Amino acid sequence: MGKVFVRDKSFYRTLVTLAIPVVLQGAINIGVNIMDTVMLANYGEIQLSAASLATEYINLFQILCMGMGCGAAVLTAQYWGRGDHKSLSRTITVMLRICLGIATAFLLLTWLLPGQILHIYTTDEAVIEKGILYLNYSVFTFPLMGLTLTLTQVLRSIRDVRVPLIASIVAFGANIFFNWVFIFGKLGAPEMQIAGAALGTLLARIVETIIIVGYVFGLEKTIRFRFRNLFDRCGDLIPKYLQYSLPVIVSDCLLSLGNNAVAVIMGHIGASFVAANSIVMVTVRLSTVFNQGLSNASSVLTGNSLGKGDKEAAYQQGSTFIVLSFIIGLLAAGIIQALSGWIISCYNVTEETAEIARQLMNAISIMVIFQTSQSVLTKGILRGGGDTHFLVIADIFFLWMVSVPLGAAAGLVWGWTPFWIYISVSRLNIR
Repeated sequence: MGKVFVRDKSFYRTLVTLAIPVVLQGAINIGVNIMDTVMLANYGEIQLSAASLATEYINLFQILCMGMGCGAAVLTAQYWGRGDHKSLSRTITVMLRICLGIATAFLLLTWLLPGQILHIYTTDEAVIEKGILYLNYSVFTFPLMGLTLTLTQVLRSIRDVRVPLIASIVAFGANIFFNWVFIFGKLGAPEMQIAGAALGTLLARIVETIIIVGYVFGLEKTIRFRFRNLFDRCGDLIPKYLQYSLPVIVSDCLLSLGNNAVAVIMGHIGASFVAANSIVMVTVRLSTVFNQGLSNASSVLTGNSLGKGDKEAAYQQGSTFIVLSFIIGLLAAGIIQALSGWIISCYNVTEETAEIARQLMNAISIMVIFQTSQSVLTKGILRGGGDTHFLVIADIFFLWMVSVPLGAAAGLVWGWTPFWIYISVSRLNIR
């Protein structure tokens, strides 16, 4: 067992220090999602389904941001490990330039073609009409989301987890308040329903961005990255950044497109399936928050150890993380089974939707055991060690060659039950 588990107590103290704020931040974000879906469920499954499909599209950009941030974090964790703050700062510059460019493209696409985007996901005109409302109020979330998500990944890579947690707590409170005001028309505001949910999320993003960007550009004392650094010359660093980041970005882009392909499949099965999936995904994220913390800690600690040149420590830490991830997967399965009935009962949905949700919960309780280990291994240990090329191969093959075609056949051709449809698309990645 000495070769499996790290015996240094300081390792576990650092692990907890890095993981717990990420867990709390994830739990807060999930709380926002729960409140959004519960509030919108009061207005029926059409609005719930429309918000879910619009959010799937927005998540395409969110996962790209995570890829850009995680790719940069591979370098920043290693630069931090060997004390090279200048290269760390220049990596942030490259990351933000790319991120803001992609965010601008998403903003323009969403602003100009919201209906065409939603027609990809569903043919239900009522769902599309409501989804357009949601996207119209969400266009400016892209640059805000890009800044907060990528900078949060960098801060975590240098073990600065306090400010992102504070920002999430404040944004959580702001989101609940603004949603309550604008969805239901409180305090003299108009009753905007689904549009109010989008507006509430946008306002919460503004609050979060002010905190994160204000800290990084004005108050952070170690890297001392400032607005003027956005104009630094960093052309010589771009090839190295792309060497580590491009495979991560491509991998996460393929993953996100695959998840969106799955959403398209569900959208064409029917609004009840989409509504059930929106309920279930909240539960998935709730059950995997500890895994997210472990994945982040494994990436940072692996990168720091390799940055110091200590390959033996990185190998032993990786073995420990893999065993811990399997244990957490079993606990997540138990959480899903224990809470699924209560969570479904919180939503005002038809019995058909509730039954689909129950089947999906059962499927996920099996899938999560394997996906937690996969997430820590690929998104944590391998990325932290700089081995990002393997992820592209794995995502291309399993997602596009197996999950998407099998899920399409199971849901749209063979007419399988929701349980087996969800098992068929089980390559969905947990973050």
